[in-house]
Order: sequence, then C-alpha cells, then structure tokens
Amino acid sequence: MKKIINYASGTILLVFGILSLFLSTSVIFDLFGIREMEGNYVPLIVWANFIVSFLYIAAAYGYFMEKKWVVTLLGLASALFIVAFIYLIFHINEGGIYEKKTVGAMVFRTFMTLTFTFIPYFTFKKKK
Repeated sequence: MKKIINYASGTILLVFGILSLFLSTSVIFDLFGIREMEGNYVPLIVWANFIVSFLYIAAAYGYFMEKKWVVTLLGLASALFIVAFIYLIFHINEGGIYEKKTVGAMVFRTFMTLTFTFIPYFTFKKKK
C-alpha cells in the first residue's frame, strides 16, 4: 500500500510540476497568449510557481526512489509558497492589482505542497 501511495504521490507531483512549468513559463515569456488570458497576474507569484515547478519534478523522482531528501525539497517549496503568499497579502492590502483566483490557487498549492511534504514520514521505509 505504501508503494502505491509513493508512486501516486510522485506521479501527481510530476504532472503538477510539468503543468506548473508550462504555465509559468508561458506567462513569463508570453507564449501562446497565456499571459493575456491570466489577466492581472502578480509576477512574484508566477516566478515562485516557476521555481517550485522544478522542485516538484525533482521531488517526484525522490518519491519514486523513496529518498528522504524529498522532505527537505518540498519543505523548501512550502516555505517559498508561504513567503510568496505573505507577499501577495501585502500586495493586495497595498492596492495592487491581482486576480481573485490567485488567492485560491495559492491556498491550494501551499496546502498541497505541505501535504506532500509530510507523506514521506509515514510511507518511506525506515532505515535501521
């Protein structure tokens, strides 16, 4: 059962990482007209998603190989999202433009990343 959880978690992280990489790159470099579709995006949030997408892809590999460093990697991703979310709150309070969907997306991504950070504690084999 633990193997299934690890492979499922790794697969979800890999898919999410690739999707995040594609979308954030498309906004940053204005590819495929996605920047316009995103509306009033907050650049720091897009860059945070871009950086975390690489961490997700690396963590997916770590999940498949049951490497303990996944916790550190995803802990870093969680910290980055928390800092970016705090920035977003300040940005909003200062009257900065943003999309309401960005707030929901940041709550979801932060919660998801924290969840995937803690899964290895219960599923990875303990070394004796």
